[in-house]
Amino acid sequence: QVQLVESGGGLVQAGGSLRLSCAASGSIFSLNGVDWYRQAPGKQRELVATITRGGSTRTADSVKGRLTISRDNAKNTVYLQMNSLKPEDTAVYLCYADVSTPSGRGNYWGQGTQVTVSS
Repeated sequence: QVQLVESGGGLVQAGGSLRLSCAASGSIFSLNGVDWYRQAPGKQRELVATITRGGSTRTADSVKGRLTISRDNAKNTVYLQMNSLKPEDTAVYLCYADVSTPSGRGNYWGQGTQVTVSS
């Protein structure tokens, strides 16, 4: 069984920074590609950043230059560094991972972590 646990969210003033973590645990052979999504109230879930196992990254235009995705394969953890935060970044941030396990390969969601940016 695989668990993804996000942490690091909170309340921050505009212009501030947060670092989110997505830690995978359980029977894992390999944490493969990982995406960070966000969902604000009344809005569709938005893909904000992606990282491959090899470390190649992509970020959405809306956050480019402010949000950076990275990973530590030894810790099965992916990070989202969030700088110069804006009120419109307020959302629940969720990670979505492609994981190889003894049972095969599957995709898993974390439970999310709330980020609130005050103006």
